[in-house]
Amino acid sequence: METKKLTAESTPIFQEGIGLILSRWSALTAAVENEWGGRDSRVKANILCSDLISFFTKPKVEPLYIDDLENILEEGLLSLNTLVEDGSIEEFTEEDEDEDDEDESMDANNATTMMVDVSNSKASSNTVGMQTDEPKPNQAAAAEDGWVVVSSRRNKVLPSGTLVQTGGYNDGDRHIRFFTPCIDENCDWIEFPQALIQRRWYATNQILPDGRIIIVGGRRQFNYEFYPQNLEGGSSGSTTTFWLNFLRETNDHGMENNLYPFLHLLPDGNLFIFANTQSILLDYNQNRVVKQFPSIPGDDPRNYPSSGSSVLLPLDENKAIEPEIMVCGGAPRGSFTQAMQGNFIRAISTCGRLKVSHATPSWTMEDMPVARVMGDMILLPTGDVLIINGAELGTAGWELGRGPVTRPIIYRPSDNPPDWRFSVMSPSSRPRMYHSSAILLTDGRILVSGSNPHIYYNFTNVEYPTDLSMESFSPSYLSQEYDPIRPQILSLDEKIGYGGKYFWLSFKVHEYLTANALSVRIVAPSFTTHSFSMNQRMVSLKIVGVTNVEPSTYGLTVAGPSTAEIAPPGYYLLFLVHANIPSYGMWVKIE
Repeated sequence: METKKLTAESTPIFQEGIGLILSRWSALTAAVENEWGGRDSRVKANILCSDLISFFTKPKVEPLYIDDLENILEEGLLSLNTLVEDGSIEEFTEEDEDEDDEDESMDANNATTMMVDVSNSKASSNTVGMQTDEPKPNQAAAAEDGWVVVSSRRNKVLPSGTLVQTGGYNDGDRHIRFFTPCIDENCDWIEFPQALIQRRWYATNQILPDGRIIIVGGRRQFNYEFYPQNLEGGSSGSTTTFWLNFLRETNDHGMENNLYPFLHLLPDGNLFIFANTQSILLDYNQNRVVKQFPSIPGDDPRNYPSSGSSVLLPLDENKAIEPEIMVCGGAPRGSFTQAMQGNFIRAISTCGRLKVSHATPSWTMEDMPVARVMGDMILLPTGDVLIINGAELGTAGWELGRGPVTRPIIYRPSDNPPDWRFSVMSPSSRPRMYHSSAILLTDGRILVSGSNPHIYYNFTNVEYPTDLSMESFSPSYLSQEYDPIRPQILSLDEKIGYGGKYFWLSFKVHEYLTANALSVRIVAPSFTTHSFSMNQRMVSLKIVGVTNVEPSTYGLTVAGPSTAEIAPPGYYLLFLVHANIPSYGMWVKIE
């Protein structure tokens, strides 16, 4: 029997038909209407729709089976914390099978919106709470220098906790991939081919206050788009890309120097974008550039392949919020071309800080103790910045870096004078250069992994072999001498609301100092690649009051984030910090 294929004309009609059928499925619409899957229930429903369309339209080497279709539907509803036992899944697959046979006669004017009003839903729901506490790692004793080797065992985290990876190289440059955590070994990636409008290689993602993702730039892409594409209201919810001339202007011919642009969501809801030496403020809702900031002094590029790094310094709800961007390291202009010819130029040793809300913002420059390219900047629970990994010579790219910088640096933003802000830490025994990475762990350590400056894996007979090992760096606040003043969280609300809504936290500490020594900090999980931690942000929440419950035990009344612009919805690590010594981090959900 000859296999039927959808024609170019019939494919859009078929896709609209899928959307129409889903809009009539009361189980799905009830789950979205009542947000049984969380605030991003609509996003999960869109994912289910994309999965169904992909099931029918992508090339197949094997027949399509009804059981596979039913599995997709069941998994989609489970992602919405919904179980259906009324036979509607089987009815849906039968209707969809008819739809596949009759796609040519589908009314092209039917809308694809998946939401309808549900007055009497018969869907049964079984809400399952996501595991919010990460098990403590086996605490290997840290060496005296703070380093421990860990045994071996682009992206964004949605408000639900699902990891989203967009784009990539070659055949994967328009794909989107999802990974939803589970409590057993049955988790796996789900891929949606051709889900992006444009090819995205070396692009940057940022989660937005409404749970969407903005995807900016990439190689030969001077534009941005959103995921999911179809949302009600607002021009930025349409299925299109938006031209951003700023990306063309910052592109150095033959060198680029504007890939993986630095994105930071600001408290006013606008997006700060830094590329090369330039930066702008983007109103992504109106798709217009609001402000052009001054160039960072020195005319030295800071983005890939002249890879520096950047953070939004911690936001503090205990006072008037003044957002400030910090950019460190990079390579002098022309370094990439020189490195291609075997000449490795010394990297940049400067950092710049920019208070973006000032009426006339300007960069304040400081010098690091050592030049660094391909370094990672990680926000520590104390509010300090760790600068780790990288090289002293050359640029990012295959075989283009030399002189590994093995000593981490801790930068303390609030210390005065500036000369006291940088501290050099003990070195690692392993070079961490191109394709290395670093992230913050729940216990306050930094997990460092990888290094591969070669186009293929190369473990022998090269100056810097491919390194697949992991190691952890322990900042000084983890030293046992601070255990008497280290707080231990005893109880905590796992869900925190907006608008300054109060929540309660109890903790224990052997040697309590004063209320002024306390801070409650939430840290968004980031995805780190090519020297930039996408979505990284820290907010110091407002402490309303402290109560002595019993000896060595205290209660805190804390106000949640003021707005989703300050802390977009999703999971955060919450640390209680006492006298600059953090507790173990606890997962909380902001919604």
